[in-house]
Amino acid sequence: MTLRALIVAPQPFFSNRGTPLSVYYRTLVMAELGVHIDFVTYGEGQDVDIPNIRFMRIPRFAWLGNVKVGPSYLKLFLDVFLTLRVIRQLLVRHYDFVHAHEEAIFICRLLRPLFRFRLIYDMHSNLAQQLTNTRFTRSRLLKGLFRFLQDSSIRVSDAVITICPDLADYVNGIPGGQHKNFLIENSIFDPVRVVAQDDSGYPPGQQSPSAVAAGIPVQRRIVLYAGTLESYQGIELLLNAFREALHYCDDAFLLVVGGSGSQVQHYSELSRELGIGQHVMLTGNRPQQEVPGYMQRASVLVSPRTEGTNTPLKLYQQIASGIPLVATDIESHTQVLDDSCAFLGVPEPAAFAHAMVLALTRHEDAARRAQRAQQLYAEKYSPASYTEKMRQVLAMVG
Repeated sequence: MTLRALIVAPQPFFSNRGTPLSVYYRTLVMAELGVHIDFVTYGEGQDVDIPNIRFMRIPRFAWLGNVKVGPSYLKLFLDVFLTLRVIRQLLVRHYDFVHAHEEAIFICRLLRPLFRFRLIYDMHSNLAQQLTNTRFTRSRLLKGLFRFLQDSSIRVSDAVITICPDLADYVNGIPGGQHKNFLIENSIFDPVRVVAQDDSGYPPGQQSPSAVAAGIPVQRRIVLYAGTLESYQGIELLLNAFREALHYCDDAFLLVVGGSGSQVQHYSELSRELGIGQHVMLTGNRPQQEVPGYMQRASVLVSPRTEGTNTPLKLYQQIASGIPLVATDIESHTQVLDDSCAFLGVPEPAAFAHAMVLALTRHEDAARRAQRAQQLYAEKYSPASYTEKMRQVLAMVG
């Protein structure tokens, strides 16, 4: 039997500034399993080439600026139009299930009693915790409201997809949660099938891929960070640690891929204040398809995150790469990593610098840990395993 699904994703899908790759891969696998999908999302971004999917975008409202990572007042405004579009679709078409990503679950949870659809909650973060991590608010009342809505959504959903053990434990702690909980790590990273360049292109003044590549020194060992530059990602920690690591590895060069213009400016100024500006390059946001090229040039990969418990999506690409990895010794990483497959250091400059130096100088040990990381990926996080888990979710709601 062919299933028809409505996916609701309050994200700039698919944008150079904030590509929700986890949403893309979830959708891709469902479509490959034969689900016909109507995909409701924000106007910012671009469509991608996935058979069996039809994109439905709300107005772009470009004059309000770009949608940023994490909660924002702009998202609240856009979600009004997202809700109206979801209601319209539910009125004109029958869906076997609705698949709600992140805060879209609040919209779908409220509409479910009216339209009686089966509901999948795709839980990529603890939304109450995210308010703290992104420093959006200090209000206990607002955090409590998010926690109440989140827990209520878990209870009424037919299936809940979690992306790391910490979230799985959270859902299992809600009455009835363990019977509907599917732990599916965001562990695949195949090339994205872009239909056409979106309306954003490269931001004004951003360098072309060849210009960026030309700025990377050929004869130095590259320490690579690729991801967002939000405060919880630990970029300040990384820069301070790298300054210390340079005393022992003076041929190292730090390449930071990602971040908005204001974030790049902030961390570039910090690099200069630390006296390492000539040893650091920040590229700003780059298309996802460029990241493998940067990784090929890297001697060491880093994940300096300092807060949160969700496993970063980039971690799975890092462990599959065969390149030595240095990560902070926090739950966000240790749900996947240990000392056998990565160099771990507590999130403070001296310890993280020491881990970087070990990865750069102990070549046999680094190669052994990188090989073990690849084995770990193949054993637990392969695309075949991911697809089978998604098949089980569809069996529950189909």
